[in-house]
Amino acid sequence: MQTSDDDISHTIEQLYRRSSRHIFATLVRLLGDFDLAEEALHEAFRTAIEKWPTQGIPTNPQAWLVSAGRFKAIDGIRRNQRFSAWDDNAQFAENVADETPNWDALQEQIALEDDRLRLVFTCCHPSLAFDAQVALTLREVCGLTTEEIASAFLIPAPTLAQRIVRAKSKIRDARIPYHVPDAAQLPERINSVLRVIYLVFNEGYSASNGDLLTRSELSNEAIRLARLLRELLPDQAEIMGLLALMLLHESRRAARVKTARDLHAGAQHSELSSAQHELIPLDEQDRSLWNAEQIAEGCALAEQALRTRQFGVYSLQAAISAVHAEAESSAATDWTQIVGLYDALFRLEPTAIVALNHPVAIAMREGPTVGLHLVTALLQEESLQKYHLAHAAQADMYRRLARYQEARLAYEQALALCKQGAEQRFLQKRIAEMLELMGKF
Repeated sequence: MQTSDDDISHTIEQLYRRSSRHIFATLVRLLGDFDLAEEALHEAFRTAIEKWPTQGIPTNPQAWLVSAGRFKAIDGIRRNQRFSAWDDNAQFAENVADETPNWDALQEQIALEDDRLRLVFTCCHPSLAFDAQVALTLREVCGLTTEEIASAFLIPAPTLAQRIVRAKSKIRDARIPYHVPDAAQLPERINSVLRVIYLVFNEGYSASNGDLLTRSELSNEAIRLARLLRELLPDQAEIMGLLALMLLHESRRAARVKTARDLHAGAQHSELSSAQHELIPLDEQDRSLWNAEQIAEGCALAEQALRTRQFGVYSLQAAISAVHAEAESSAATDWTQIVGLYDALFRLEPTAIVALNHPVAIAMREGPTVGLHLVTALLQEESLQKYHLAHAAQADMYRRLARYQEARLAYEQALALCKQGAEQRFLQKRIAEMLELMGKF
């Protein structure tokens, strides 16, 4: 049966969504330049749009696109007589005049080499500032737009764009190698890579802005990269811990959001489009929807990481998530253990956000009165005054104490600071509930 043009267009669109950053990473390796690879990527997809309707979809579309982009770039280099690749690509450039696409060879290359992991280490090179490492990884490895990254960092998009340009220029000018470091260098390079991978996961698990709360392709990519790192360093506790933490979070994905398709057709949800998510808090989630396989793997990894006695912040966070995952309900959760783990975590990472999570756990163990006192004291810190979840935590404790007017005001403060669509709708729902309860008294 002949494939229709619509089917081919859909296939190309799906390939771009799933594989464009992998293809880009391979093109960076083959061409030695970020901007040249980006241009080649788009040329490859443009060529596919032109040729596949008449030639048919190749047996290996990804390899075809890599090769098409590579040769389009080489043609452009010849025409413009400008080649700026790194030294290890120079000989390649001189010897391509008579080459023709070899899909089988490229397919083998793609199967044997994980170029995205190489690209992560390049983007996370220690000669780059950490904010540049994160921005470059999110842009070049994960394909987020400059505007999305800027929103996550709460900085103007032009500032973020300049940061990315400077980072790419430094990689080019300093000839930073495009490879995974050798065994001697790997341990010292791993911390910045783990931080970046976790930020990528968080952007996929709880998006910083927009109507969609989650972007599963980013979370899945972060988990995949963590698995590759573990293959390189199988005994490194924090790689185990990060992988465990991400798996345990990911296990709750199906239970923590609803879409319009999941909701009963009621007036209260009539404005929710099929592209939007509704947030379901942890204590209200249907735990039968949690992914048991991911929980089992995550809990085993967390336990293994803690046994090494070389664990760090990711392993402790994974242990906290494991306690949640193993409980049959919120009420049955071992909150004493969680409080103790937050104590240990705060000693390793004394940040305002960790400090906030500690009294939230105490409130679950000892009651909202104690938790409210601790959270209200923390809100005196400037770093938390602009953090919407701090106000939401305070509001929730007011709500549990039936102090609905104060809860409403705190929820409104959280809403004013929140930039994520699903979280905004959740806070609006809570405010409406407080107003309704206030009217009853």
